[in-house]
Amino acid sequence: MKKLLICCLLSMSALGQNVAKVDSGAINGAAYRIFFPANWKGKLVMYAHGYEFMGSPLQSKNPAFAKRMAPFLDRGFAVAASDYQYQGFALPQGVDDTETLRTYFVKKYGKPDTTFMVGHSMGGGITLATLENFGQNYVGGLPMCPLSSRPYLQCRKEFDLYATFNGLFPGIATPLADIFDLSKPYKAQNARTMPEKSKAIRTAILAKDSVLAVAFARRYDLKLDDLPMSLFFNENVLRDIAQKEGGNPFDNTNTLYSGFPNDLEVNQKAERLPATADPDKIFKKYDRTGKIDKPTVLMHTVYDQLIPARYAVDNFENMVHQQGRDQYFTVRYTNGQGHCNFTPEQTGAAFDALRAWVKTGKKAKAGYLE
Repeated sequence: MKKLLICCLLSMSALGQNVAKVDSGAINGAAYRIFFPANWKGKLVMYAHGYEFMGSPLQSKNPAFAKRMAPFLDRGFAVAASDYQYQGFALPQGVDDTETLRTYFVKKYGKPDTTFMVGHSMGGGITLATLENFGQNYVGGLPMCPLSSRPYLQCRKEFDLYATFNGLFPGIATPLADIFDLSKPYKAQNARTMPEKSKAIRTAILAKDSVLAVAFARRYDLKLDDLPMSLFFNENVLRDIAQKEGGNPFDNTNTLYSGFPNDLEVNQKAERLPATADPDKIFKKYDRTGKIDKPTVLMHTVYDQLIPARYAVDNFENMVHQQGRDQYFTVRYTNGQGHCNFTPEQTGAAFDALRAWVKTGKKAKAGYLE
C-alpha cells in the first residue's frame, strides 16, 4: 500500500517567472515536486532526472530546478518529477516511481489533456523505458543524451574503460578489484572533490605517457581533458553497482580489447575480473527493447563525455529498426560540447518539434538543431 505524505500547495513565484504553485511531498519514500505554470491548461510533462551520486543533494532540493524546466512551463505544461526511492543507478526504480507519480497526478488533478515523457541522461533512459512499457499513458517522449543502450552494455563500457586504463596507467586510478571489494566500507566520492582529484589524475596521466593518453581517450570517445573527470564519475557508478549487485556483474576474462595503439599490450596488461553476481539483478527489469509506439525525438550533443552518441543514438536506433518502429523515431543533434549541454532554446525547439509531430501526425524532421 502506498504511503503518501501530506503534500502542500504553495505560491512559488520566487522559483521562476512562470511558476504559480507547487505540489510537493513523498510517495513510498520518493520525494516529488509538481510545478504548475500560471497559464496551465491541463497539459503535463513527466520529467526524469539523471544519475545522482549517493548522498548528493536531491533534485527536489535544487532551487534552480524549476528554471531548468522553463521550456515546458513557459509552454503551459505542468511538470511532475520524482526523486526516486534511492540514488545512484536507479533506472528501473525511476520508471516505477515516475509511473506512481503520474497515477497520483491523475487521481488528484484529473487526466491531462496531453502527457509527454521527458528526461536527461539516465532520465532519458527512464523516458525510453517508460515509452516501451507504459507508452499508452503518453503521446510522445523527449529523451536527451539518454542512457539508451541496454543498461548493462552502457555500464560495461565504464568497466572496460577502467580495466584497460589500469593496465596501461597503473597506480593512478582505483583498481577494479578494490572497487568491487565488498569487504571494505562503501562511501561515495564527494562530487565537490571532482575538480581537485581530476587535476591530480590528469597530471599523473601526462607524466606517464601523454601521447598514449590522447589515443586512449580517443578510443573511448573522449577528449583528453575529460578523461580524468570520466574516471572519477565512473568509479562512483561502478562502486554503486557493486553495492546494489552484491558483487561484480561484469566478466572480462574472455574479452579481447581492440582499437588501441598496441592491442597486444592492452590485452596483456588489462585488469581482469570474473563476474561474481548476476547482472539481471539490476539490469534486467525494463531492459531496452526499442519497442516504442509513440513519437520520440531523441536529442543529443555531437560530443558527450559520459554517453557518446554511438551509445545513445546508434544502438537504440538499431533496436527500433529491428522492431519495425522507425516511424516513431527521430534524432535531433546540436553542436553542444558536453553531456546534456543544451540551451533552453534548443530544448524548447526540440519539444516544439515533438508537439507538432503529435498534433499533425507528420514525423518531425531529423538533423541539426541550432
